[in-house]
Amino acid sequence: MAPDLQEIVEQAADLLRAPATLEDRDFHLVAYAAHGDTIDPVRMDSILHRRASDAVRARFERHGIARATGPVRIPADTSLGQLGRLCLPVRWNNVTYGYLWLLDDEQRITDAQAARAMPLCERAGLLMARQARERDDLGLKVAGLLSTHPDVRTRAASDVAEAVAPDTPLTVAVLRTPSPEPLNPWQLPHSVLTTVWQRDHILVIPASTPTPTTLARARRLLEERHVSVRAGVYSPCPTLEDVHEGWLRARVAARTAAPGETRDWTSLGVLRLLRTAGDDALIQATRTRGIDRLLEYPDLTDTARTYLDLAGSVQRTAKTLSIHRQTLYHRLRRIEELTSLSLASGQDRLTLHLALALAPHLKQDTG
Repeated sequence: MAPDLQEIVEQAADLLRAPATLEDRDFHLVAYAAHGDTIDPVRMDSILHRRASDAVRARFERHGIARATGPVRIPADTSLGQLGRLCLPVRWNNVTYGYLWLLDDEQRITDAQAARAMPLCERAGLLMARQARERDDLGLKVAGLLSTHPDVRTRAASDVAEAVAPDTPLTVAVLRTPSPEPLNPWQLPHSVLTTVWQRDHILVIPASTPTPTTLARARRLLEERHVSVRAGVYSPCPTLEDVHEGWLRARVAARTAAPGETRDWTSLGVLRLLRTAGDDALIQATRTRGIDRLLEYPDLTDTARTYLDLAGSVQRTAKTLSIHRQTLYHRLRRIEELTSLSLASGQDRLTLHLALALAPHLKQDTG
């Protein structure tokens, strides 16, 4: 049986008599082994933050390590306190899965010694390739839980069951980005199931795994790609069969979140209506011609929404909007004129408030 990745790194450090660090191809830390007390800021940051910085990544990639098939010498950079190091590409079947780094400022590691370490890199590449394949296969099975076809969901639940402890409640989280940037699942707990479905990243998190910590980690992994992330959460899902509905609710929560924000389904209030019907149907059900006219005036729309959110308090609304009361009274009269609704009528206020609450989240089909 092949040794695990930590054992391989320790063997490499002993063989080459140098501190060793294994990172995946996205420069996330996988394993490390000390040899003596030699260290520099790059190695320290990698160990402390579990990932090399973008600047370090760019600097090292300029030496062609992503395409290299053999050892690459990285010279020292005294201005940055960076020691010289040797990079051994970790490859399998002509694919680079990571890098084994050896601190070697004095270039004590000979070409012959580096060549003897390459079989260790090949074994590490095999393990990393196998892990990637297993993750991909499991991701496809998890995607089956989100199918619109009940029989597909049932079969997927059976396939995934062995990866989840029985009778464990689950949390479903959706992370939405402007584009489906890759999420590195190796950096998440093994108990977390992940997949990409309809351009969203979906996490299925068992109750035994802390959801806030896992979600924060997943968010950071995506934000490392310099994209904004909106997240939504739903729990509990008693069984794998319930993940489909949990996903539908979590994606509504993500849809209503601001960039950088995480929203829980339980906090959505009336916005849960977004789960019940399509946008056009909700627009037809909640909007009137008068409300459509109001929406053409951003200042008046904001005034109406704030006034209704604050239960019709003139004092609090004027203070929140930083306007004089007389200005507010003038705007309220204008709102009534545009909408043909009376703000003194509870029914009219409910109609307007519902429409304004949903409006920012609805897209009308103009096709």
